[in-house]
Amino acid sequence: MNYKKILLAEFIGTFILVFAATGAIVFDSISNGAITHIGISLIFGVVVMVVFYAIGDISGAHINPAVTIGLAICGEFPFRRIVPYIISQCLGASAASFTLLVLFGNHGQMGATIPIEIDGQRLTYECLILESILTFILMFVILNVAVNSPNKKTVAGIIIGGIIAVEAGFAGPISGASMNPARSLGPAIASGNFTDFWVYIVGTISGAALAVPVWKYISPNKRQSGRPNRNRQRNRAPQKQQRQKYQQWKKRAPNQQS
Repeated sequence: MNYKKILLAEFIGTFILVFAATGAIVFDSISNGAITHIGISLIFGVVVMVVFYAIGDISGAHINPAVTIGLAICGEFPFRRIVPYIISQCLGASAASFTLLVLFGNHGQMGATIPIEIDGQRLTYECLILESILTFILMFVILNVAVNSPNKKTVAGIIIGGIIAVEAGFAGPISGASMNPARSLGPAIASGNFTDFWVYIVGTISGAALAVPVWKYISPNKRQSGRPNRNRQRNRAPQKQQRQKYQQWKKRAPNQQS
């Protein structure tokens, strides 16, 4: 497939994610809490699920720089494509946030992710660790259900969307449950609020990177079982030749006996 179309799919997918998910935060602020926190969490999960099924066969539906980097580290994505993918994702997220800003103005900090402040103290480093753990869980789930899995075209999107909804549900009020640098970048640029923005870069990428060796260690069979089809394809030609030789031998055998 044309590489430009693949990058466009990542742009559109990330646009949809940020427009719908952070749009829910903006609309919740405008409507005085009509959507509710649980509603926002569910929207995050459902939109990721939908995008996964919509563009998964085109670009892999990363829609997340941390996931792209994690897949590259585990050998499932070429390193040379990391930068173009991340640029497409960040442009899509920024375009979505600015679309919301132009249409409805700056409400709810445009869905920006900012560490919670308790008793006048912002929990910056606590949220750094929290974002790392959240992204570790997300990446670990992705590696198990969407990478080299026979179920990746059926239930993978539901499982990934489900874990995102769960994490957004319990951690959203504390750190924003970003798990995605692009998702944090778009609202930060649109709102002009970069408070502790580095947390959502360092925390998410480190969490995704840490998930890879853990997955490889405890799931070695899955890592190996994902590539047998390639081996089968390599072995098909010799096997076919052997069958042809055997059939030729059977045809010659009666003549030799007579």
